[in-house]
Amino acid sequence: MKKTFLAKRNALFSSTDISWGAYALVFAVLMLLVRLLAPNFFWHAFAPVFWSADALTAQSHTFLQSFSDTAALAAQNEQLSAENAALVSENQTLLKRTADLKALFGSPERAETGAPEILAGVVARPPASSYDTLVLAAGEDDGVALGMGAFGAGGVPIGVVSSVVADFSRVTLFSSPGIRTNGWVGQAGLPLTLIGEGAGAISATLARRESVAVGDKVFSSGPGRLLVGEIVRIDSDPSTPSMTLRIMPVQ
Repeated sequence: MKKTFLAKRNALFSSTDISWGAYALVFAVLMLLVRLLAPNFFWHAFAPVFWSADALTAQSHTFLQSFSDTAALAAQNEQLSAENAALVSENQTLLKRTADLKALFGSPERAETGAPEILAGVVARPPASSYDTLVLAAGEDDGVALGMGAFGAGGVPIGVVSSVVADFSRVTLFSSPGIRTNGWVGQAGLPLTLIGEGAGAISATLARRESVAVGDKVFSSGPGRLLVGEIVRIDSDPSTPSMTLRIMPVQ
């Protein structure tokens, strides 16, 4: 009886093709050899791919960030527009207040002369400043000049500008020692010279024959009735032909 012998088939190779396992084994061996012989081969081979991926990621981030920046700029513009509107409103309010203050402190008589009127706040007064002087928050840049008259509430003359810089000016009050100002007193309009005595006091000298009394109003010379103060005391010596008027400036 004949026996049939079958050729033993190789588990990895056949006569017709190579199995997938053989391919995998060969590939693994090749990769191992490459890894051993050229350690940086894979890094150099795939580095351009990684760089391209990084560049693509950066571009994508920049593209997406542009939308975020646009939204942020839009929000910022909206906020700035709101702040600008608020500043415009505040400026209009300040302009109205300035007009109201000018109407409150202005003098109709002075307005008719055409002289410039500059509204200025007092930043220093005695004892912070020298006695009988005021420091104002207005200077050459605001149109203040040496010799300009200074007026208080209601247009009351109080002194003259004696020093001025760019942003500030100093006013010497009529009560400052040695300051002489022309004026008049009483209903009769008697002319006199007002002399500063210091410490807020003013004096004047008149002939004893003139008719004046305590409480009479004293005015500065010039257009209109520019009230300076009133007589609070009269010093009269029978041995002299004159009398001294003690005048309290209008506060």
